[in-house]
Amino acid sequence: MFNIGRLDAQTEGLLLLTSDGDLAQNLTHPRYRIEKEYGVTLDRPWDPELASKLLRGIFLDGERARIARLHSVSPVRLRVVLRQGINRQIRRMFEAVGYRVKDLIRVRIANLRLGDLPRGHWRPLTKRELESLYRRAPQ
Repeated sequence: MFNIGRLDAQTEGLLLLTSDGDLAQNLTHPRYRIEKEYGVTLDRPWDPELASKLLRGIFLDGERARIARLHSVSPVRLRVVLRQGINRQIRRMFEAVGYRVKDLIRVRIANLRLGDLPRGHWRPLTKRELESLYRRAPQ
């Protein structure tokens, strides 16, 4: 069994499991830049002036970490899209600009959304969802 994406102990959300190692590799390898979207709750109101710094990138362990897109949902809640998979990337990037991430949930991998699936539950992908993931994955 292969996982598509991984989550640290303080993060919840969408995690895919597959028996297809090629699919897992093609959806997780950084060179393919598959999007992952997260809901982020911060410890205090977000300063939109800092967005450009996160979009340009911050060096983490000698590697430039970038947020692909950022959208404010409320003063303390954001939607963040990544195309990288650096360890604890979102938490570390927000710490670098003076914020603490209180809650982090992955809501999307490629075009597959978590939706209203309850925490701790799972379901098989539909044929349409699986076909869509195969189309997204480089061959």
